[in-house]
Amino acid sequence: MASRHVARAVAMQTIYQWDFNGRPEGKLQEMLAHNRKEFGNKDDEDFAEHIVKNIVDHLEKIDKVIIKNAPDWPIDQITGVDRAILRLGVSELKFDDEIPPKVAINEAIELAKTFGGPSSGKFVNGVLGSMYSENKK
Repeated sequence: MASRHVARAVAMQTIYQWDFNGRPEGKLQEMLAHNRKEFGNKDDEDFAEHIVKNIVDHLEKIDKVIIKNAPDWPIDQITGVDRAILRLGVSELKFDDEIPPKVAINEAIELAKTFGGPSSGKFVNGVLGSMYSENKK
């Protein structure tokens, strides 16, 4: 598996864990370090940290984008895994100019297929695709 894909998986798992545990202050770095050790790849540790920081720094704006593009799904009713994947995808699409949009969307879909439920890939694709199409106009 490519090192950036692994870094995204580690970042997604960290954001999921942090959110699931009530977003405890001061625990995020500890969670990230644990997940990097458990699942990560030494080649792109900085990339996982960059993703997590980007999500946390822009969390309120990211959640507003998700709410706008998934109007039938209140954010607290989206599964934790799908919510973490959407946060990662939105953060890359909206707040990371170095990641091409199609790469951000495809990576999020692959994470959804791997970690989410049977319809997670389609759901993530729909939300991120809607956001991307709207921003292209």
